[in-house]
Amino acid sequence: MPIVLPLLLLCFFTHCTLCFSASKPKTLILPLKTETLPHGFAPHSTNKLSFHHNVTLTIQLSVGSPPQKVTMVLDTGSELSWLHCKKAPNLNSVFNPLASKSYSTIPCSSPVCRTRTRDFSIPVSCDPKKLCHATLSYADASSIEGNLASETFGLGLSTQPGTIFGCMDSGFSSNSEEDAKTTGLMGMNRGSLSFVTQMGFPKFSYCISGRDSSGILLFGEAKFAWLRPLNYTPLVQISTPLPYFDRVAYTVQLEGIRVSGKVLPLPKSVLVPDHTGAGQTMVDSGTQFTFLLGPVYTALKNEFIQQTKPVLRVLNDPNFVFQGAMDLCYQVPMNRPSLPQLPTVTLMFQGAEMSVWGERLLYRVPGMVRGSDSVYCFTFGNSDLLGIEAFVIGHHHQQNVWMEFDLEKSRVGVAEVRCDLASQRLGLGV
Repeated sequence: MPIVLPLLLLCFFTHCTLCFSASKPKTLILPLKTETLPHGFAPHSTNKLSFHHNVTLTIQLSVGSPPQKVTMVLDTGSELSWLHCKKAPNLNSVFNPLASKSYSTIPCSSPVCRTRTRDFSIPVSCDPKKLCHATLSYADASSIEGNLASETFGLGLSTQPGTIFGCMDSGFSSNSEEDAKTTGLMGMNRGSLSFVTQMGFPKFSYCISGRDSSGILLFGEAKFAWLRPLNYTPLVQISTPLPYFDRVAYTVQLEGIRVSGKVLPLPKSVLVPDHTGAGQTMVDSGTQFTFLLGPVYTALKNEFIQQTKPVLRVLNDPNFVFQGAMDLCYQVPMNRPSLPQLPTVTLMFQGAEMSVWGERLLYRVPGMVRGSDSVYCFTFGNSDLLGIEAFVIGHHHQQNVWMEFDLEKSRVGVAEVRCDLASQRLGLGV
């Protein structure tokens, strides 16, 4: 059974009434929920990449007329939002389009079907009813398919009519039991059919607590006296399609990694995309941990081992690789009250840095015991072991960081903040 962490409930807090007209949208703040799932769950991430991880970020909203409550995974790594629309024994929550007066299908002849699906990894098709049919497939052999449709999505007290999404009625999941925990997925990348693009907000932010399961999702401008100035790094954009480059992902340029005060001696060539597009660095809320391409991962792993030799004991078991990509694990006595002091790992970007320190560097493997020791694994993994050609920054390393995705100025902003305190401030309307 999954363990659902308690949610710190936030009041809906808006600077003013949310407006979806042609005028500039205002700010809307919603609560995020962190849900812990058993090892092996593989939520649908992006059309090109999929990872096994244990935590998803979910948001509740209403869809349809009259409104139906749904729970969606927040995913900056994918475009098309979708909902399960067909009842099945293994699904706990579905959206019923037949019960909604505002639901409408998208025909194949629609400009939406013909032109706005260009970034899908699998081209859309025309079903026997001449409706626009989408198939999404994933690296773990999962797939889901159904028709594109439009519907009214409700956020807080306001609604967004005519939102395009996937009404999915069939598919195959590598772990259907856990796939049933949510109603669907909210795609938040830069594609023309992503949820944030359709809403018309120039930017959005989120903040994930490292102390409890509270979280904030904010659409629009974030101007709070307690939020320190953000440091920005530009998004990497290319005009020419390349086979291994996701052009609508939030791609930033990793310039180096520092472990405590030591910068890893990495040639620039291993950090930049090659002529095929392989090697981009993506910020992905749909992935829990961070994955680095082989040469970079190996350099970080070796340096981390070197700096932690006096305080940590490596698990010498070549047959154990956590979640298929994390092969650096440690044995920590169960009677030890806390982890030892660990070196800080800093990801360096143009104009900004993200530092990972303390308990976020190690993850205790549930149920894994060696003698009187618990097993903890390094929260950076090897992309090569997953068979992917990218660096991916997961949301575990985004905890206690205000993450702003600025679509208007093509940049990502970061600032360290206590996200649990931010949640409390916003919940009180401060």
